[in-house]
Parts: sequence; structure tokens; C-alpha cells
Amino acid sequence: MTVRLDISDGLATITLERSSLDIDTKVAFQKAVDGVRGVRAVLITAEGKNFCVGQDLGEHVAALEADPATAMNTVEVHYNPLIRAIAALEVPVVVAIGGACVGAGLGIALAGDIRVAGSKTSFATAFTGIGLASDSGLSYALVEALGSSRAVGLMLLGDKVTADQALAWGLVHRVVADDDVQETALALARKLADGPTEAYRHVKSLARASANGLSDALDREAVAQTALGQTADHNAAVDAFLAKKKPTFIGS
Repeated sequence: MTVRLDISDGLATITLERSSLDIDTKVAFQKAVDGVRGVRAVLITAEGKNFCVGQDLGEHVAALEADPATAMNTVEVHYNPLIRAIAALEVPVVVAIGGACVGAGLGIALAGDIRVAGSKTSFATAFTGIGLASDSGLSYALVEALGSSRAVGLMLLGDKVTADQALAWGLVHRVVADDDVQETALALARKLADGPTEAYRHVKSLARASANGLSDALDREAVAQTALGQTADHNAAVDAFLAKKKPTFIGS
């Protein structure tokens, strides 16, 4: 099991049990989100030192070797449905984030409503470091949260964002001591599960009405990642990353 769903007293808790996203984990995550029924709030959290570092690159390398033309199909098959499903949940979604929150992991976190981060948590997009653009809704969610200048800067440069920066920029709702992340997020989720559920539904419905660009962004990201997944730069950069070497980009 790589993702666990527990439901108790109106609160659904989805727990990631591994920090990188292979196919089994993505499928299990989707199943867990689809299994959220009859609850009043959702908590997304993770075991281990990191929240989520994004795509399992070992699996991605195997997909590239098998067929570069279909290696990025996971964006449309797994990531897009998962982000849409999280964003479509009608009840409040709290995300507890510790350690690294990178790539698709950041997309998952931003699909929730309230984010609680540890003081040593770091955030990054990471895609351009391996010759890709973005997926998991980041091209939409980051611009919505940060404005175009900061969002595009983060996606181009791949800079790490500290927890304090994330709080100042509005990426997270609260920063607490690393040891207090789970307790704080659970308390918030519990408070929401005990609150005015119908009012919360309307809050989220009204917010979604102003955020109807997410679905289009997911579709555009899938097209871009599919094309980029077949470039020489991406293939060479993935090999360099796995070898712990600095990639050299040739521009194609």
C-alpha cells in the first residue's frame, strides 16, 4: 500500500506512504480521493521526512527508454485526473506539508484549500531542471497565488522557496515547528469537519467559479510536457540528475 485512506467522525485522512510518485502511488492516490464520500473535511498528509518530491524518475527513465512519444502520458492519465479530483472536492481540504514539496507534489498541495508547513519545509517546481515545463496545474495555481512575475520566475529558475517565503507570498496558510505540522493540520481539519459544512460548500463553489482556468491549464500542460518529454535536453537532464551531475542543455 502506498496511499492510505482513513475516515473517522466526518474527517477523511489521505496519507502518502512514499514521497515519490510511481504509477502504483498515483493510482492509489486517485482511488483514495475517489473514496472520499460522506465526509465534512479532508486532510492530506504524508509519512516520512518529505511531503512529496514529485514523479518517480526511475520509472520515468524506463518509460522514456520504452517509448519517448508516450513517456509523458502519465500527465493526462494520472496527474490531471488527480488534481481535478482534489480541486473538485466540495468539502475543505487541509494539506500538512513537511520536508520537500516539489514538482507534482507542489501541484497536489496547491490543489487543497489550506496548507500547513513546517518551518524547514522547502518548495520548488523543479521541472526546468530536467528540461520540462510544468504539470499538475502549477502553471495556473502559481500564477493565481503569486502573480505572473513571481510564478514565472519560480518555474523558469526552479528556485527553492523557504517556508517563511511561502507564508509571506501566500503559498501556505500557516508555518509551525516541524514537529507540530501534523497536529496543527489535524486540528484545523477537525475544526472544519465540525463546522458549517453547507457554508463551506458554497465558499468553495464560489471560489471555483472564479478559478475556471484550471482545467484548461491542465490540458495545455499535458500537450507541452508530451512534446518536451521527447527532447534531447530532457533525456540528457534526467540521466544527469540520476547520476548526480549537472546537466548540459543544448537547446533542443
